[in-house]
Amino acid sequence: MAEPERIGSSRSMRALERILAARGLQVVPGSENAHEPPEDNPGNREWHNRARADYALNRWHTATPPRFHDAEATLPGVIGWADRALADNAAAGGLLLTGQTGTGKTHQAYGALRRIAAGAPSRFELIAVNSADMYGNLRPSPVLGSAEHELQRLGRVQYLLLDDLGTAKTSEWTEEITYRLINFRYNHCLPTIITSNLPARDSHGPDLTDFVGARVASRLAEMVTTLVPMVGADRRRGGRAA
Repeated sequence: MAEPERIGSSRSMRALERILAARGLQVVPGSENAHEPPEDNPGNREWHNRARADYALNRWHTATPPRFHDAEATLPGVIGWADRALADNAAAGGLLLTGQTGTGKTHQAYGALRRIAAGAPSRFELIAVNSADMYGNLRPSPVLGSAEHELQRLGRVQYLLLDDLGTAKTSEWTEEITYRLINFRYNHCLPTIITSNLPARDSHGPDLTDFVGARVASRLAEMVTTLVPMVGADRRRGGRAA
């Protein structure tokens, strides 16, 4: 049995042209591909990928201060973490960037989130906050439950960037707040990026453990899958974002 002739083949197109010519008509050039979805057709997979990437990048842009709108992840450890987060959000763990002031920690952190957004994730939610501002927002206020609501919002968001952890004055209250936040995100496998001027561990001086306390340090040790110590001169003195 002969194989049925495929629509769109050269033979069938010639037959179609003869029939139309007999009726005084002609084939419009390119009409043989009319069944293919156009580039901007929502049925096109590439169209959906671009739409997801555009949506995520718009959310990233809204959550990112103007100084870091050109942020790009350039360090292998940061790039690797971002790619793992894009591939498997729940397995990404935490990214901890440490180093002296101006070494580019915040720039790399926003760059990592931008790389994730550009990868067209199915969902992208982000809150970026400086730790000092976070503690200020979580101070008890006359509005009943507002601080608790804010803490839950930070705990549940898909991606959290906690910038400059360790710069605020430490107290039992800050330690308790930090523990509740980190513990919740650790238990729910939510990706967290932390930057700090303090080293993760230093036997000769203050480190991040001294600030956050033993309970939080224990959670961080398990949650953080990627530690990137950053060294170098203060880039801010040269006018670059860091």
